[in-house]
Amino acid sequence: MKLFFVGFGNVGRELARILVRKADYPGLADLDVSVVGITTGRRGALASETGVDLARALRELDEKGRFTPENPDYSELDSLKAAENLDYDVLVEMSPLSVEHRGEPAITHVRTALERGRHVITCNKGPLAFAYRQLRKLADEKGTAFLHETTVMDGAPVFDMARCCMRGNTIRRIDGILNSTSNYVLCAMEQGMTFEEGVKGAQAEQIAEADPSHDLDGWDASVKIVALANVLMGADLKPDEVDRESMAAITPERILAARERGFRVKMVCSAWRERESVKASVKASEVPMDHPFALVDATGSIVRFETDLLGKILVTEEHPDITTTAYGVIADLYALVSGNR
Repeated sequence: MKLFFVGFGNVGRELARILVRKADYPGLADLDVSVVGITTGRRGALASETGVDLARALRELDEKGRFTPENPDYSELDSLKAAENLDYDVLVEMSPLSVEHRGEPAITHVRTALERGRHVITCNKGPLAFAYRQLRKLADEKGTAFLHETTVMDGAPVFDMARCCMRGNTIRRIDGILNSTSNYVLCAMEQGMTFEEGVKGAQAEQIAEADPSHDLDGWDASVKIVALANVLMGADLKPDEVDRESMAAITPERILAARERGFRVKMVCSAWRERESVKASVKASEVPMDHPFALVDATGSIVRFETDLLGKILVTEEHPDITTTAYGVIADLYALVSGNR
């Protein structure tokens, strides 16, 4: 399979490292892929019909901060032109999410690939949160795959489990703790830190961005719960339709008072059916100490599906890192190869 990477940030680079060191992972022996193009916002682009030299690409970024014209694979193509013109089998969309631009330009990249009859794997949540129904319809019309395991809970098999192991079920409700930054800050405040100290700790651990407002104001969690609802509940929600609560009003006193009463404060994302529609929220909620959500510490995540036939099913992860996120793309590649899409 020939892959085209849109974006080459932390996830893209880790995926490239895994592919370069594929011999170190016996389970990947049958994964036969090459990367024929890489485009970035500010670090240049590479393209090669026979496959980009990934080891050199990684080395250039480490040493020079960008791709250089001395590289024989160097290209002047931007992401859209590359999506329109390169000969690839799978577009892997890894550009940064833009809530302000309502998922663009990622949506255009995805649409362009699907219109050409190419498969798409997206790590970017924007296409699911702002245009899932249209893109899913286009993929079905073209007979191509539109996969997205990495968009929620890194590489944990959230969508894959629902698709493969919950067939015939109707998902009535989804609840989860889906944003690591907010959960880290809440856990820090439980230990007596201030809100600001918790944020600085999350940034020091490279969990939070330099500007963590999207996490702390609930936008990242809103995008994720909308992605889940749109894909798994047939919703057509947008992130600005989520009943969203910011962490700004949560004080250490509230958190400690909840602890004394036997509860932990968690930012819980929820989506539920209400008559013929689906509603969603991101709220600071008090959960009992014996609840599975109360066991999720620091960087962990959890999602619970409430179904009509299987009852309540949970998926949880502890201490995810960039490798687990990159694995989500690999899982989607295997789904493509196996026809399980």
